[in-house]
Amino acid sequence: MPVKVGIPASLLYFAHYPMWQTFFAKLGAEVITTGKTNRILLDEGVKEGLADACVPVKLFFGHAIALRNKVDYLFIPRVVCLNGKTVFCPKFLGLPDMVRYGLPDMPPVIDTRLDSRDKKDRIYKSFLRLGSFLGGGWAEVSRAYLSALLQNRRYNKLLQSGLQPTEAMAALKGLKPPAPMASPSLTFAVLGYPYIIHDRYISVGILDKLRGMGIRAITTENLPPGALARINTGLDKRMFWTYSDMVIRGAHYVLNRRLVDGVVHVTVFGCGPDSLVNMFLEYKAREHPGIPYINIAVDEHTGEAGLTTRLEAFVDTVRRKREVIPGHA
Repeated sequence: MPVKVGIPASLLYFAHYPMWQTFFAKLGAEVITTGKTNRILLDEGVKEGLADACVPVKLFFGHAIALRNKVDYLFIPRVVCLNGKTVFCPKFLGLPDMVRYGLPDMPPVIDTRLDSRDKKDRIYKSFLRLGSFLGGGWAEVSRAYLSALLQNRRYNKLLQSGLQPTEAMAALKGLKPPAPMASPSLTFAVLGYPYIIHDRYISVGILDKLRGMGIRAITTENLPPGALARINTGLDKRMFWTYSDMVIRGAHYVLNRRLVDGVVHVTVFGCGPDSLVNMFLEYKAREHPGIPYINIAVDEHTGEAGLTTRLEAFVDTVRRKREVIPGHA
């Protein structure tokens, strides 16, 4: 019987699940995940999570708890740095310990450390140790790692084509992605951390709502990573946190090229870096007064009606501005 490895469908899931799932599957493991967020998962995470944790971390606890009696191991890597320059939120680094010691009766946690700052092959060596833990030999693990990299490349190519993470994951399974909008009335950049925007429950389905209004949404995942890396943000130093840095670069990319009619920045209460990023985005948006900007903050208490009202009001504002100043974007 194959070993069962659980991967919570939260946080880094939206960026790395196709790669991780492929790696484990090539080594003969059965990967089990939790699927879409719902109120039960969130309530369980809020009940068991740390009081001062942000809602994405609380939600992660809920997803982890949902796998409690279904898997032999939980894969919660200690992701420090993947680009050699920026690091992930400290709570990401502490997730393995928070789950292992903070939640009762959990399965063993595989907390592989992923840190690319010191040597180029450090990530590869981390996966070698991970594969060895599962009983794979050097050659078998190397082949699994190569397959995982190829799958990750396919996934990123789908994101670059305009698909969002959940759509791209479905396409990798052979499912037909939704047809692109024939003639969107507006194009918005929806910026924020992927585990907020692409979790339909946390974001209250903001991408679906915009699509229903006839608006095409561009997220950071749809932008070319090479071009983002070369952007001069004008800051004295590079933003320390990985996802914060990506959001700032994404804003500069779409605003400097005037690719959008409006910018929506989705944040969560309780996230310190988010408040700083929002300030930088507001400053940048002032350089482009023809492109309206809005910040929408969410937490576990966010109501759909309130968010929808704010979004509709913003869309109306952008449309009226476009009528007054044709071709402003």
